[in-house]
Amino acid sequence: MKYQMTHRPLLLAFLAAWVSVDGGRAAEALPTPRLPRDKLLLFRGPNNELLPVKTTADWLQRRGEIVRGMEAVMGPLPGREKRCPLDLRLEEEVDCGSYVRRLITYASEPDCRVPAYLCVPKSALGASGARVPAVLCLHGTDKVVGHGVVVGLGNKPNRKYASELAERGFVTLSPNYPLLAKYNPDITALGWQSGTLKAVWDNIRGLDLLTSQPFVKPGPFGAIGHSLGGHNAVYTSVFDDRIQAVVSSCGLDSFLDYYGGDEKNWFPEKGWCQTRYMLRLADYRGHLQDIPFDFHELIGALAPRNVLIVAPLHDRNFQSASVDRIAAAASEVYELYGAPTRLRIEHPDSEHDFPPAMLQKAYGLFDTVLR
Repeated sequence: MKYQMTHRPLLLAFLAAWVSVDGGRAAEALPTPRLPRDKLLLFRGPNNELLPVKTTADWLQRRGEIVRGMEAVMGPLPGREKRCPLDLRLEEEVDCGSYVRRLITYASEPDCRVPAYLCVPKSALGASGARVPAVLCLHGTDKVVGHGVVVGLGNKPNRKYASELAERGFVTLSPNYPLLAKYNPDITALGWQSGTLKAVWDNIRGLDLLTSQPFVKPGPFGAIGHSLGGHNAVYTSVFDDRIQAVVSSCGLDSFLDYYGGDEKNWFPEKGWCQTRYMLRLADYRGHLQDIPFDFHELIGALAPRNVLIVAPLHDRNFQSASVDRIAAAASEVYELYGAPTRLRIEHPDSEHDFPPAMLQKAYGLFDTVLR
């Protein structure tokens, strides 16, 4: 199944309603009841009345409420108070033939350094090197090598998208996800209300790092991830529109459908309610329908950017039929922008995997959008 659209610049006027002068966000009580997750072309008027979305300006009102719903669970996205010099440090460099793989760390915030792999095509290095586009490559759940999986260090087939994209001429950055492998920041002491938003912030600062590199082409970035990396890519892209091409493999379905909708897969500290995700989701035990955001809304919030969702038919974590319902709801927003061809759904006949044919589709998307 495919939902597609043509390009128009993402409007950011909604930011004015919730970004303060110093870049932080004031806490706001969310209006109730929540707007329907599967009917995105509705927004609240000045008197809390429901109105139809007729223009992109109307949609940005709804989009702002979606982002506030995310922050109600994840915590507020920081502003200038968390920004600090990136202080990139090279820990190791390996010659991989057509590219070099650098193990680096960077300061995403005061008192926290993020380990990451930075892969750079040799054609982009040196005085005569040309600037090339960059892709944020986010790994799945791996407690042993973490981000090493996406550069080919985890001996997992179909996960080497960072190294394979580097071979195709892209710069790739692969940060480690918090509380996996050897990256264990004290997210509570650092002031984070969720591991999810800490990861998003690390990724945003990773984009800042890419922007600062002389071999990276100015302009849009891509983001790709499998499983944990699949929803990490979506969350990050909702908060940062520098990402203009998003690929999520086995990364989402509706919260109401997760593992078939059985709450025993949520509590206590299971599934989405682990420390490295969003502990506040435990507040919705017994009434998951009231969670103030869902993937219908998040995919809609990515419009009009290029999005490829890989939803295997036999994925036991995330239901492919639920992904279709999400896409059907989000496609109305893409239609509003006048070009539905930018939202694509693929259903490979596989389990929880990122099959080679789907990887090639992802790489083709980056070739088209970023080059």
